[in-house]
Amino acid sequence: MELPVIDLAPYLEICSDELDSHIKSMCLEVSRTLRETGALLVKDPRCTAEDNDKFIDMMEKYFQQPEEFKRLQERPHLHYQVGVTPEGVEVPRSLVDEEMKEKLKAMPKEYQPSSPSGPDPKWRYMWRVGPRPKITRFKELNSEPVIPEGFPEWKCTMDSWGYKMISAVESVAEMAAIGFGLSKDAFTSLMQQGPHLLAPTGSDLRRYGKEGTVFAGYHYDLNFLTIHGRSRFPGLSIWLRNGLKMEVKVPVGCLLIQAGKQIEWLTAGECMAGMHEVVVTNRTTDAIKRALEQNCSLWRVSSTLFAHIASDAVLKPLGHFSDSSLASKYPPICAGEYVEQELAVINLKGNKGA
Repeated sequence: MELPVIDLAPYLEICSDELDSHIKSMCLEVSRTLRETGALLVKDPRCTAEDNDKFIDMMEKYFQQPEEFKRLQERPHLHYQVGVTPEGVEVPRSLVDEEMKEKLKAMPKEYQPSSPSGPDPKWRYMWRVGPRPKITRFKELNSEPVIPEGFPEWKCTMDSWGYKMISAVESVAEMAAIGFGLSKDAFTSLMQQGPHLLAPTGSDLRRYGKEGTVFAGYHYDLNFLTIHGRSRFPGLSIWLRNGLKMEVKVPVGCLLIQAGKQIEWLTAGECMAGMHEVVVTNRTTDAIKRALEQNCSLWRVSSTLFAHIASDAVLKPLGHFSDSSLASKYPPICAGEYVEQELAVINLKGNKGA
């Protein structure tokens, strides 16, 4: 099975709230695919392959810096919500969540995730995207960004790619809302001034390029929607709602969207948070060989952005989803409080769950 690619261009071109049958069918396709797979491929004319390459080029250059340089951007007292998170800090939920462990044992062998031996061997950089609320109960989730020395293009590149990806998420959120039978702004109105995070990861394939190495253990994302540009090294697998495991192939110029826990909350489980992992596969090792031949970087960079519901907004089933028989499983809670609870479950407030 391949994920469908949704071209956002026709939706972006509409000039009124009146939607023709083609746009409505696109919206239904977005909501159906998110419901069934927890993921979606999109093509957005505002987010080009060149934009993605420029961003990855800079992040490769950064992650190649010595460890002592990168640790200058570490902010553990802010729960790693800004700046760099070193390898060995993020702990996959599948290692610490006993309920999840039991579910994994019950899965058919061929669909079971890889078993990590400890914390993820990847670095991550967290960069806030978008305006912050002037008044908020969740200050550390809305902290000032950290800029490494020697990268004059850093802020411009991070902001440019971050804002473009947020724009793509907002369009998908509108289309999903329409497809789910909600108002167009049902989701996006709650995203305003959210603690959106551009959060690229860096994995050193020279050290950790052996097939079977787990870079991101089996987990779901705790935010609203996650968006990725295409990585130069494959390795991401997702689990569909029916339990099947699928390796994701992102075409050049496309973006991958994944459902997080907050959209599950807002739809009373109609759209479940997608489970996924990143593991070195035979396709990854093939890409490593090609990179060596071409003298290219062996850092696997993911251009990941976590789009969040605003910290002070209330998560609860929206519209007709409040009448769902499952609505009681999703009681009202502030999004910021929910994020803090999720991080506390895994005993490490630095873990982004993604």
